[in-house]
Amino acid sequence: MALSLYDTSARTQREFVSIEPGKTGIYLCGATVQAPPHVGHIRSGVAFDVLRRWLIARGYDVTFIRNVTDIDDKIINNGKAQAIPYWLVAMNNERAFTDAYNVLGCLPPTYEPRATGHITEMVTIMQRLIEAGHAYQLNGDVYFDVKSFTKYGNLSGQKPDDMVSSADSEAMGKRDPRDFAMWKSVKPGEPSWPTPFGDGRPGWHIECSAMAHKYLGANFDIHGGGLDLIFPHHENEIAQSQAAGDGFANYWMHNAWVTTAGEKMSKSLGNSLLVSEVVKRIRPVDLRYYLVSVHYRSMLEYSDASVQEAGQAFRRIEGFIARAQEFLGAQAATVEELRPQQFDDAMDDDLSVAQGCAVIHETIRAGNAALTEQNSSDVAAAYGAVLGMLDVLGLHPRDWPKSTGGDDQATEVIDGLVHALLEQRQDARARKDFEAADAIRDGLDAMGIRIEDTPQGARWTLEQ
Repeated sequence: MALSLYDTSARTQREFVSIEPGKTGIYLCGATVQAPPHVGHIRSGVAFDVLRRWLIARGYDVTFIRNVTDIDDKIINNGKAQAIPYWLVAMNNERAFTDAYNVLGCLPPTYEPRATGHITEMVTIMQRLIEAGHAYQLNGDVYFDVKSFTKYGNLSGQKPDDMVSSADSEAMGKRDPRDFAMWKSVKPGEPSWPTPFGDGRPGWHIECSAMAHKYLGANFDIHGGGLDLIFPHHENEIAQSQAAGDGFANYWMHNAWVTTAGEKMSKSLGNSLLVSEVVKRIRPVDLRYYLVSVHYRSMLEYSDASVQEAGQAFRRIEGFIARAQEFLGAQAATVEELRPQQFDDAMDDDLSVAQGCAVIHETIRAGNAALTEQNSSDVAAAYGAVLGMLDVLGLHPRDWPKSTGGDDQATEVIDGLVHALLEQRQDARARKDFEAADAIRDGLDAMGIRIEDTPQGARWTLEQ
């Protein structure tokens, strides 16, 4: 089965064919670092991390670019409000985003360019656009002439006459209210850079056009981001880049939002949940499983209860892995990680991870049956298959050596206490005092600690 991906510009799934066989380039619109990341922000990073991992699994050499927008109105305003330089706001929040990506197991990007490091590349594109009649200067600003680009609106499916004015529509003298700023002239108290157009700072859209071109070339495979970026950001990127002579992206992919109470998670709405706070009470591996187990184009309604439910499902996966490792012993380290074809088919169908997760749990059921039957070859096959599938989702046990709860020290204390009780239970069973043994088991069960007797000894898991 060939890999097909949903292309926003085509409004349908298309077979994925890379420009260069065996290689692919992805540009993901990363963070505008005016504040720390919430769960909604980080879903995009996790979703495209799965895409990247799947392309790698299929044999592609992937160049993955995730930019940082480190200059914009909100960053400047937050700096003023905190009485610190804009760059310190950007730096602190960029670190917070990096920490969030890392704690949720995202592979580091091939390059992670900052907007402020690419002013020269932006100027080059703007000069080409002015020379071609697609942009014009006005009072130190540079605007893109929307009417000059006949394909404007194709990505979002909007007719130009129905579009709202750009955010800077109040500027006097613009040829059209929809014309958007690529360069903003210097204002008192704001950072600026010298250019042939005068001192100033870049607009949002030109930044990504410039960075994508520098690191992936005039034409590349995939451009990604959240649904909210389709218009105006990605529409404007296309207009700038193609009007300047670039082919730009062949496929456009967009992930859906994380919602709370039916509304998009957003700091401005006051319903955001910072990743740094969530992972104090929820295991990061459970949060990642929760984020990847739903199709990337489906809205995801967040609640702690739903994450905990996902965590219970993932603990069943962990439980099988632990039992299989104990059963296989040294053989576990040499098992070949072969994914089932059903899983690969699901991933080839626009990354249908929900179907892929169903294959994981089906494989675990078969593996548990093999454990009961003491069938080592079937246990090894199921164990290897599960590891191979988890690797694609960024959930392989080797990448999560400490997939414990939010407080590792507390977990270690609980583990010690439970094992002490399990030793007492084992002693009671050895004395044939089954009433005492059952009382210990029932007491642990009442506290949400489930005991499972295996040929390798008793194991415990924490029910949530």
